[in-house]
Order: sequence, then structure tokens, then C-alpha cells
Amino acid sequence: MSDKNNKTLKPGWRRVKFGDVVRLSKARSQDPLADGIERYVGLEHLEPGDLRIRNWGNVADGVTFTSVFQPGQVLFGKRRAYQRKVAVADFPGVCSGDIYVLESKDAQVLLPELLPFICQTDAFFDHAVGTSAGSLSPRTNWTSLADFEFALPKIDEQTRIVETLLAFEKNLEAMEVLLNSARQVVKSAINSLLTSDHDLRNAVARFSSTSEINLPDGWSLSIASAVCGSPVTSGSTPREGITDVDTGHPFLRVQNLSFDGRLDFSSTKYLENHSFISTKKTHVLPGDILTNIVGPPLGKVSLVPEGFSEAQINQAIVRFRPKNSRLGKYLTYYLMSEFAKSWLFSRSKKTSGQRNINSSTCACLPVPMPPDGQIAEISQRMDSFFEVLKQIETRKASLINVRMHLLAQATGGSRV
Repeated sequence: MSDKNNKTLKPGWRRVKFGDVVRLSKARSQDPLADGIERYVGLEHLEPGDLRIRNWGNVADGVTFTSVFQPGQVLFGKRRAYQRKVAVADFPGVCSGDIYVLESKDAQVLLPELLPFICQTDAFFDHAVGTSAGSLSPRTNWTSLADFEFALPKIDEQTRIVETLLAFEKNLEAMEVLLNSARQVVKSAINSLLTSDHDLRNAVARFSSTSEINLPDGWSLSIASAVCGSPVTSGSTPREGITDVDTGHPFLRVQNLSFDGRLDFSSTKYLENHSFISTKKTHVLPGDILTNIVGPPLGKVSLVPEGFSEAQINQAIVRFRPKNSRLGKYLTYYLMSEFAKSWLFSRSKKTSGQRNINSSTCACLPVPMPPDGQIAEISQRMDSFFEVLKQIETRKASLINVRMHLLAQATGGSRV
């Protein structure tokens, strides 16, 4: 890099190209099992924003991957780079050809521990996405990544930056543990609030195999179609007119559903006016409850919030429209319970590797109904559990925002 570019940086910092300080590993194994390699990693095993590899496959089960990685090397998902998949290996293995294996060329120039954080910056991902080619499955290439420019501090400054970022990683890890614990509490609370029998395993077994459910005093047994004011129905997908541009007509897919009752708008599609079907059975309104009938995984449940504009659902989603608003949250929490999920899953069929349930089966789902006075009480108690969960998620999001700010500073190096 020229001296002119370096004059705008902090003292001791300099601009470098990614390929000048980072090496693309080309190590290969044509027979990983014979070479003593036990694990493999595909893109599906990498989680966005998580530097740890928490899932993997066993080479003994069969794999065609040949790219070898070693502990300490960085795995970067080059396909669909916008998914932001970067991880640091803590075990040896082989990985998909859609994953680049990266390492520092010289630890005295670029600390190996700093490399994964560089790969997590917005600037790096913007460059990777901007240099990707292909419509359905865009991929970036090494030549383009090697041209990425960033500011590199002196080695002692790198050490300080790494220590700060690693401390943040520990805090995020602790927050994730807390979040998972809270999710388990919520899951248990949903199940315990909907049955008087605390032996959940036996209760699920009885619930799945017979119509005789051990209900609390005053409760009754109904079915989903009876507590809904409109037919339990699935949606449809128009042949054209689906766009990423906000037209005011959201088109909801399985990706928009969640496991915690909320809608996820991070990857929403829209329908142009001529494609927005007027058939009411494919539309959703505030207060509707949506669940996916095609998986894996089955069991996503989302309540459409107040103020949400009228939308359309695709054929992989079923809509429940409760008779009145007081039933909405209760039915949402019930659909999230292991009892409802077990009943639906046991009646699903597997076709071409996917689990499928039809809307008629969903309409017949048994629904234990508490006395009128307890419906609001149960919903309020569950709301309190989810409020705690939301607070933890908010704290985690704040930590992530601070970390992203630190990452930008770590590779910016501009004079203040």
C-alpha cells in the first residue's frame, strides 16, 4: 500500500491486502478415514455470528469432502456469504468445498487469533458479498477476497485488540448459556401450565395414543377447528410477482416463522399487486396463528402481531384464526407445547426427505380448554416468562452491537 493511504491511519498502522497476510490452505485428503480424520464440517454446521463449531458429521458415516483443516485455522463460508458464517476450528477435520480454510501467513505480522475477527467485520462481508457471482447460490472467490483491504495495527496493538475481543466472546458465550437455560425454562413452563400431570413423558405418550387425556378439574377437550372462527387452512404460492421490494403485501414463508411465537422479518418477500391473491383463506391478519406443515423442522409457531398489514402465506404454512382474541395467546402457547407437537408429528408423513402434515389433520388437533377465567391467567403467566427471555435477548443484542463497533475499530485504524 502507498504511503499516501497510510497517512490517514493511526501511528504504526498500515493498510494491507487480505491476500498479503492471509493464506488459503490447499491441504487435501482423498481418503479422510484412512488418514485418521474423524469429523467433517459442512456449511449447515456453521452458525452465523458464532465463532465456535458446535456441530459436525462423522467421516465414518460417509463423506465426499476433501479439504483438510487443522485446529486454529479459520473456516469461512464462501457460498451465500451474506449468511456470515465464520468459525475457528478446535479439532482437525475435512470440510465442504464451499468453505475456505484460512490462516495467517506470518504470526509476527498478523496474529492468527485476530484473523477470525477480521473475517467477521461488516467491511469484509460487504466485500465478499459484493464480489460473489451466481443468482441462486452466489459464491465469492479467493482472488476477490485476497484484494480486500483493511488497516493492520502493530503486533502489540493486535494483542491488545484480541484480548478485548476475546473477553467479549466470553461474555457472549455466557449470555448464550443463560439464553438457552431461559428457553428451557420457558419450554418446561409451557408444558407444565397445560397439564396437571407432571410426568411429561407419560402425559405425552397418553396424549399421542389415546383420546383419554388426564385433564385438570374444570377443563374440557375440544379440537382446533372448533376454537377457530374460520377454517384451518394453508396458503399458496403465485407463479410470479414475488419480489424483495416492499410493496405493502408481505408474503410469509417458513423462514418467517420462529420457535418462540414471534414472526421473523429478516428475510421477508413481498407480492406485487397483481399477484396478491384475493382468496381470504390464504390471507393472514393480526391475531392469526401460523405453523409450518412442511419440515424439517416441524413445530415453528408464530402469532401475527397487532398492527401487522394483511399478508399472504405459502402452501407450507397453516393458519389458525381463533374465535376471539382471548384465545389467541393461549392457542399459540398450546401449539408450542410438546403435547401439540407430538400429536402433529405422529401424524405427519415423510416424502422426499421432508415431513408433511395436511391442514385437515391440523384442524383435528385436540385442544385442552381451561375454564374461561384461567385462559387469561395462563396467557399472562406465559407472557411473563417470555418477557424475561426477551430481556436476555436484548442484552445479548446490545453486546453484539458493541462487539461489531469494536471490530470496525480493530480494522479501521483511522485517526480520530
